[in-house]
Amino acid sequence: MSSRRNRPARLNRFLLTLLGVAAVAAGGFLLAARWGHIPGLTPGASVFPHPHTPAYWVYYAVAAGAVIVGLLCLRWLVAQLALRPRARAWQLERDPSQGRTDLATGVAVAPFTEEITGYPGVRSVRATLGGTHRDPSLTVVIGATADADLSGIRSQLATQGLPRLRQALDLPALPATVEFRAA
Repeated sequence: MSSRRNRPARLNRFLLTLLGVAAVAAGGFLLAARWGHIPGLTPGASVFPHPHTPAYWVYYAVAAGAVIVGLLCLRWLVAQLALRPRARAWQLERDPSQGRTDLATGVAVAPFTEEITGYPGVRSVRATLGGTHRDPSLTVVIGATADADLSGIRSQLATQGLPRLRQALDLPALPATVEFRAA
């Protein structure tokens, strides 16, 4: 994994935030116009030039739809903020005067992800090893087939994959977050 920022995700968050601010501003403008706080706009005036106004339930339906769309947009924005731990190089020596050995965490988890990809029912694996060598954290996203045995994959991961990775990295413990995505 690269330590560079995920630029498409950053752009996505920026555009969603911009859209949200525009929607809130438009809503505030409409409320201010409705309550008569904007000069030149009459609160009781018709928006449409024809004399027939829609039934009152139409306004409630539009408002309910707008609230639902707004909540879905807010949920999407919150999902964009869920970040994986930042991958970086670990410095393995405790005493820098004896030299320096750096371990790229992406290289360290590559055999681990290859092993998990070989489990039955696994389509893809993305793993990020974050934190420091003294305080590590592992995030694993497993793409599984629709008929995959998720508990079997989880069991193999806990009994084979994670212990091997801990042993290879010489770690007494490795907190891991595992997310399954079924197709």
